[in-house]
Amino acid sequence: MTQQNQNQTPTEANWQLFLRKHWPAFAIFIAAAILAVAGAVYVFIWFTGNAQSTGLVPSTLGLWTMGNVVLFILHAIFWELVLIGIPVALGAIVAWQWWKRVSEAEKRNLSWERSRSGRAGGVISPLLFIAFVLKVYVDGNWNVAISTYTLDYVVGSMVTVLLWIVAIFAIPATIGLIWWIRHGINKKP
Repeated sequence: MTQQNQNQTPTEANWQLFLRKHWPAFAIFIAAAILAVAGAVYVFIWFTGNAQSTGLVPSTLGLWTMGNVVLFILHAIFWELVLIGIPVALGAIVAWQWWKRVSEAEKRNLSWERSRSGRAGGVISPLLFIAFVLKVYVDGNWNVAISTYTLDYVVGSMVTVLLWIVAIFAIPATIGLIWWIRHGINKKP
């Protein structure tokens, strides 16, 4: 036990003391997080079954259209927010109120080590999906079963989407570069 304490940083020791003192609150927070995850999975399973039985989406995936996919996603988000998001938000408010009541002396000894990794990767996939959905809509394939899409159509659509994204970012970058060059040339040394 002495060797374990010698290998700890002061921050780790402070966190251990803090957790020992406030273990009931952390136990409640952990139980609430587990219940929220389990509830989110259960709500998704419940919604999937009801979406098929109510006719929101076909039960055979090969018959789904892009309209079915978008409606399914939007309805799933709605029910997750209503049944899980609101209770989680209320729980977060309770946790924040608890944290505000912790003394400043206890908080002062704690430090938060931040990660240096970027988190932008999680944004790219939804944006690509939204652009692909727009491409399918523009092509008039909104109510066509997804199983009838050919590989050439999907690959061509993805290339078109990537070109859209390049154009969206390249045009402002080009304007900025031209402005920077002209501003640099007009500067007197």
